[in-house]
Amino acid sequence: MRQIAFYGKGGIGKSTTSQNTLAALSENNRIMIVGCDPKADSTRLMLHCKAQTTILHLAAERGSVEDIELDEVMVKGFNGVLCVESGGPEPGVGCAGRGIITAINFLEENGAYENLDFVSYDVLGDVVCGGFAMPIREGKAQEIYIVTSGEMMAMYAANNIARGILKYAHSGGVRLGGLICNSRNVEREVELIEELARRLGTQMIHFIPRHKQVQEAEIRRMTVIEYSPDHPQADEYRALARKIENNTNLVIPTPISMDELEQLLIDFGLLGGEEEYQKAIATLPTAAV
Repeated sequence: MRQIAFYGKGGIGKSTTSQNTLAALSENNRIMIVGCDPKADSTRLMLHCKAQTTILHLAAERGSVEDIELDEVMVKGFNGVLCVESGGPEPGVGCAGRGIITAINFLEENGAYENLDFVSYDVLGDVVCGGFAMPIREGKAQEIYIVTSGEMMAMYAANNIARGILKYAHSGGVRLGGLICNSRNVEREVELIEELARRLGTQMIHFIPRHKQVQEAEIRRMTVIEYSPDHPQADEYRALARKIENNTNLVIPTPISMDELEQLLIDFGLLGGEEEYQKAIATLPTAAV
């Protein structure tokens, strides 16, 4: 069994990318998705629903996670994919990372990891709370895939996630499997992400072109694999799934400095003068993972 995780900046299309990729992987593998995002949207396309009942929500209702049965929080979705959402506390109350820790411990203790080929964690990757690093820190996720694009904020988050992987690479054995470019139609986007990948010591494992078919499927709460299995966009996700399945290029990343990231963006014409740069820097979070 391989344990993988999808990280990426909020709003980059991480959950959509992961669900479509896992739907493609499920054509030949037994899959479980563990949603680690407080929005609980990591399984909605698999289950055709707004949001799945989360472990933390049900535990709060019952008074303890020990009062929950596995079949209450684990649901079979498209192609038999097992779906679980960790959930999080109400806004402003507690650390959302607690939901991830609680969920994984609960699943392990109740035998949820048996007879699987892949377990996938879908994790919000540009937050300060260290709890979100739990799949990395505890050695649960063995290989990380970072969903990014040619936009500055997405690249900044990708580099910071690489820092988190580096921090726990020796103690937890986690490795970076590559960058997934979920295209935003940025100029020279393929070249830019390939260069970022090279500097991080990894690969751009796949470039997913932007296509309205993804949004059409999402409106119906489906993956493209289910909604339009013969569409070229479905084949893009199948190609990514095959690359992940066959990937042996798992590395300890080499994150770059902020100055190097700035220069990379300038070299590709994505940053203007000093004033524009300072405005962009002012919007960046102070930490990630």
